[in-house]
Amino acid sequence: QVQLVESGGGLVQTGDSLTLACATSGSIFSWLTMGWFRQAPGKEREFVSAINWRGGTTNYADSVKGRFIISRDSVRSTMYLKMNSLQPEDTAVYYCAANVKGVTGPRTSNYDYWGQGTQVTVSS
Repeated sequence: QVQLVESGGGLVQTGDSLTLACATSGSIFSWLTMGWFRQAPGKEREFVSAINWRGGTTNYADSVKGRFIISRDSVRSTMYLKMNSLQPEDTAVYYCAANVKGVTGPRTSNYDYWGQGTQVTVSS
């Protein structure tokens, strides 16, 4: 069983930066494709970004492209999301997800494992 634990959320101001982390358990991390999703109150969960198991392929939602950077550290079995130029519309619960299919696409159904989420709030 794969466990995903997010950290790094918090309250920031517009224009600030924040880095989220997703730690995984076990030695399977190297084979997982990892992703970030977010869900704002009253809205559906939406894709933010994903990175394949080698880290050579990344995918971003248009709304975060150029502002967010996804990365992974196989030594620490941890994935990161560096979020720059944060805006109030980025406010949401951010979820870490993983799949063994090698898919970096945006569908939630492609992901086999999910974390509990971490809250990010951007004040205007």
